Amino acid sequence: MAQRTESSTVIAAPPAAVLDVIADVAAYPTWNPEFTAVEVLTEDDGWAEQVRFRLEAGPIKDTYTLDYRWDVDEDGTGVVSWSLVEGGVLKAMDGSYTLTAVDAGTEVTYALSVDARLPMLGAVRRKAEQRIIDGALAGLTSRVES
Repeated sequence: MAQRTESSTVIAAPPAAVLDVIADVAAYPTWNPEFTAVEVLTEDDGWAEQVRFRLEAGPIKDTYTLDYRWDVDEDGTGVVSWSLVEGGVLKAMDGSYTLTAVDAGTEVTYALSVDARLPMLGAVRRKAEQRIIDGALAGLTSRVES
């Protein structure tokens, strides 16, 4: 899984406000239609550690569990990353949100690499990754700025 897909956007809010929305993992289906169900399995001091998702993103439809890492500062800057614990169709998923304070608010960079058990052309995989990223960034922006 050497290749990954990445996109960035600037959200007109401080990093702490953006992080609050990202940290509310159970609410993802309310702002990201790619997720049809989310269940937080374990937490540490209020931060989700393991989370089960039901995803329907174009050719990728799966129920899977992610392990989260929260390397963030009190001001909300830093990196939220995740990796696949188990999945049905997915055999690997590594991703991250990087939050950086900028004059206009917060730059959010979403990086994602997905590998499926099904044979999938690289272009199809990258298109699915881009669809997931675009939906997440648009939904995150809308949720934070509303």
